[in-house]
Amino acid sequence: MTISVEPLTIHDYDDVMALWKKSEGVGLSDADNRENILAYLDRNPGMSFLARDRKGVVIGAVLCGHDGRRGYIHHLAVHPAHRRKGIGRDLVEKCLAALKDAGIRKCHIFIFNENQSGIGFWEKIGWESRFDLYIMSRTIP
Repeated sequence: MTISVEPLTIHDYDDVMALWKKSEGVGLSDADNRENILAYLDRNPGMSFLARDRKGVVIGAVLCGHDGRRGYIHHLAVHPAHRRKGIGRDLVEKCLAALKDAGIRKCHIFIFNENQSGIGFWEKIGWESRFDLYIMSRTIP
């Protein structure tokens, strides 16, 4: 099967959102609306990617960006029928290359504790768990 990997654009939003909604372990919120994703892509051009099959169907997607010192990967998803073929790894490698080109040397991901398959994927491709940090969040009213 021929897979193409290309930059994610706002024109792909509906297809990518449909994939993310079907993917276990991807936590979506109103922060992922079209306007916010467009702003994220505009702030981080050429850092987010998607994969298409030979028919042009989106089968994988990932958001990536940075804050000037650290990179962040969000919402990596590959359609279940296309997993274990290296697509997720390819998407991550594209993100890391884009971050490196921007001068970013460290990247973080956030994974739900119960997402054991996701944790396994990230460990398999060389990422390490950190236990010295505690994540806290606050909604800004």
